[in-house]
Order: sequence, then structure tokens, then C-alpha cells
Amino acid sequence: MTNQSDSRRVDDKGFWEEAPMVDMIGAEDAAASPVALDGGRRATPDFPVRTLPSAQQILPPGRIWRLASGQSVVSLCSVVAFLLLWEGAAVWVDSPIQLPTPVVVGSALVDLAREGDLFDNASVSIERLVLSLGVAIAIAIPLGFLMGLNKTAEALVDPLVELLRPISGIAWIPLGLFIFGVGDTLPIFILVYVAFFQLLLNTVAGVKAVDPKLVAAARTMGVGRAVILRKVVTPAALPSIMVGFRLAFASAWTAIVAAELIGAPSGLGFAIEWYRELLMTPKVFAFILVIAAIGYTCDLGLRALQRRLTPWSDGMGLA
Repeated sequence: MTNQSDSRRVDDKGFWEEAPMVDMIGAEDAAASPVALDGGRRATPDFPVRTLPSAQQILPPGRIWRLASGQSVVSLCSVVAFLLLWEGAAVWVDSPIQLPTPVVVGSALVDLAREGDLFDNASVSIERLVLSLGVAIAIAIPLGFLMGLNKTAEALVDPLVELLRPISGIAWIPLGLFIFGVGDTLPIFILVYVAFFQLLLNTVAGVKAVDPKLVAAARTMGVGRAVILRKVVTPAALPSIMVGFRLAFASAWTAIVAAELIGAPSGLGFAIEWYRELLMTPKVFAFILVIAAIGYTCDLGLRALQRRLTPWSDGMGLA
């Protein structure tokens, strides 16, 4: 039995239940073509369906395209302004050895790519970076979880971390030359050292920031420690870990040039120093631009990966 003057109705068992709030589109249309509601109920002339706006209605594709295009135009304008300033400074200096023009650097970049020197050195540096980040992740993240979950472990490790962290990775290069010599080991050691602290500190911070209520709720349901660590702590700490990974990549990619300048027989840093000694400044600038392009591209990829793995962190200032 239905009371049309009330917003409630009686169900099959005789209890009152709230009727859905609806928009009167038309009783005749609703009766002619009823639409199924959630839970199996169907719309009636008294209770037609209210449809929610679609994503296209909230933010039409045309508006999305305009927003993306506007951002692209702003970014393009900043790049063009930088190139114009560079061109003006090169004309004012009037010395190709000190400051070549963007056109000359672009020509040198094409020559390096044609000769294969560019890709050979870039691939070596990227391989060292990937290996170094892998080693840093394997050490820093488990240790960060241990320090975040165990106060005794934190009290033992934290003083040593805070003692070594202010020391720049570049400061270890002279000593590393005596220990490792010139080769792949010294750059990898420097990159691991630089990336380690960013990953460790952000992992510790992420684990400590886990809401204790989530852990308590899991324990009340009889969930074991291993499951809590995997299903509760890790997802909650993942946004902070991803931020640490981005910072570790940026620090390692910045340090790779200094590490390869002296301690490696190949790589982007070695190539910069090599062409500097030969007074081939356009090629030096070309390798610098390659370093910038690789770093920027990788950071964009890491941001996309972070948004995919931790979509809930977009509103937290972590993405």
C-alpha cells in the first residue's frame, strides 16, 4: 500500500521504507517504459528515476581539451622564451667556445646522434642509474619499514643515518677512487649513497603516518601481522614511498654527472668532460640538454606511475 502524500512506502513485510527522491519527468512516460532501480525495484509513475549526471556532463571533453591545450601553450611559451634568452646571450657573448647558440647546439646534437656517441653514453648512464636505484630500494625500503614499526631499530639506526646524511655523495669520490678505482663500481656506489637516504626517510615517515585506527580495526577482526603489513601498512605508506622514489631518482640523476666526470670511463658525465677538454662546447651543451630531457621525461613517467598506484594521494599534495 502506497501513501502518495508521504515520502515513504510500506514494503512486502509491512515495514516503512524511504521512497527514492525523484524528478517528475512524466507519469505517462514512466508507466510506459519503467526502468529498473538498484536492488531490483522498478520505477513507477509515483517514483520515476532520477539519473545522475555523467562525467561528460560534469566536465565535457571539449573543456578538458581546452584546459590541456592551455597548459601546453603556457609550457611551450616558457621553452620559447628560454631559447630566445639563450640566443640573445650567445649573440651578446659572441664566442662559440664560451656560449654557442641553440642552433649550433642542435646541430651538434644531431651529429652525436648520427655517430652513435649520444646513445652509447646515455645507455651506460641509464643502466648505472637503474642498477643503483634497485640496490637502494632493496636496502632502504625494508629498513624503513623496520625503523617505522620498531622503535628499538629506529634508535639504533637513526643516529648513523643522521650522521652520514649531511655528507654529500660527491665528497666520497676521492676516497672511492682509492677503494674502487675508475670503472662502474664508483658511480654506482655514489648513486646508491645519494638515493638511499631519500628512500629511507620517506619510507619511515610513511609507515609512521599510518592511521593507528586502521591497524586496530584489522586486529579486532583477527588479522595477522603479515596481512596487516601487506594490506594496511603498505598501501597507507605507499604515497610517501613514491615521493621518496621520485626524490631519490632526482638526486641520483643529478649526482651521476659528478660521479662519471672522474670515476668512469664512459657515460654522460664522462662525455661532458671529454668534449670540454677538446673545447667542443656545442657537444658539451648537447649532452647537458640530453641529461635534462631524460630527467624530465623520467619524472613525468614517475608522476604517472604514482597517480596510477596511489590515486587517493592526488588531494594530499603527494602526487
